[in-house]
Amino acid sequence: MPVNPFARILNEKRAPETPEAAIKAAATLYHAWFTGLMLHLTLRKGAEVAGKWTFRLFRRQHLEKFKSSFDKLGLTHLPDAVAAAQYHYLSNSVGGVEVEFIPESDTKAWVHFCHPRWMFQGTALCGLPVEVSRGFLEGWYGHNGVSLNNPRLGFVCVSEDMTGQYGLAGYFKEFGHALAPHERLQFAPGETAPPFDPGKAPGLDAASWPPARLIKANRNYAMEYIKTGLNELCALIGPAEARDIAGHAAALIGRQFYRELQSLMGLAEEDDSPAAFAHFMERMAGAQDDKLSWEEKDGALFLHLDGWRLMRGRENVPHEAYEAWIRLWEGCLAVHNRFLKLETIARQDYGDPETVLRIRAVSENRASLA
Repeated sequence: MPVNPFARILNEKRAPETPEAAIKAAATLYHAWFTGLMLHLTLRKGAEVAGKWTFRLFRRQHLEKFKSSFDKLGLTHLPDAVAAAQYHYLSNSVGGVEVEFIPESDTKAWVHFCHPRWMFQGTALCGLPVEVSRGFLEGWYGHNGVSLNNPRLGFVCVSEDMTGQYGLAGYFKEFGHALAPHERLQFAPGETAPPFDPGKAPGLDAASWPPARLIKANRNYAMEYIKTGLNELCALIGPAEARDIAGHAAALIGRQFYRELQSLMGLAEEDDSPAAFAHFMERMAGAQDDKLSWEEKDGALFLHLDGWRLMRGRENVPHEAYEAWIRLWEGCLAVHNRFLKLETIARQDYGDPETVLRIRAVSENRASLA
């Protein structure tokens, strides 16, 4: 099967000292957190709640981004079914996702998300219920006709990942009648997607999408899922429980992926000093378009963070979302040096001019407080 050229660019080996390496590290971390959060939410709250969450997440992203991105990709002149399929091919290709576009007619066009699935990274596919997939299908794919003001346009899903089929596949179809809400997303598991012909697939202008822009787009793609997902999780199950679940997943992901992030950026694993971790944080902040400086004072190291790009442009973000996010870095620090602790001294989400984090050592021998 031909490899998506944009995915190939994102997977190239690049020099560790380049800014792109840190951007890839940020994309890796947020991608892993999103996958881990889906798993942990399913474990803690069950398949039904996890499906409701993915529905809310993808419906909100659809309402915020579909039409504006649709117009930017120059798809307005195409028949609706073809345009909808091309949109999903192009937008996901920019994010580094392997996907096929297969036009059949002006009223029917296929998309096929190939394995390995980006959304269900690694072994996560074995632990996620079909409700998670159904949630995002209903939240996004089942709403294309509504957004395009075409009541006859629906999506027919013929293959799902959790059922052991050949990936996520289906087609946008313009039916001969207006669809009722429950008809906008349909299932026909006996059908098979036609072969993919790269010659019939649309392409992006290489001059407009150089490798550096694609790498940032891949980072943005991963961060958007967390940006929207944290807010929707707070709305669905309440901010306090959302903080606990998302924060616990974040702490685990920070621990599990810290060494990989170091490797991506060419950082020395043997240096477990506070300054080395500050350097890691400085590079990760820069990779997210934030600014971070640091200083040593009174036996501790202080990180000064200006900006929180993750939630840029989002209003009324619950404070609990920040508290979940900070646990990513607590998890990373726990692997860097388990005798160092990260404390929040000031927070921009509370109205402080900057976020200030303190790294300090704790005793290796915990004395009794009695």
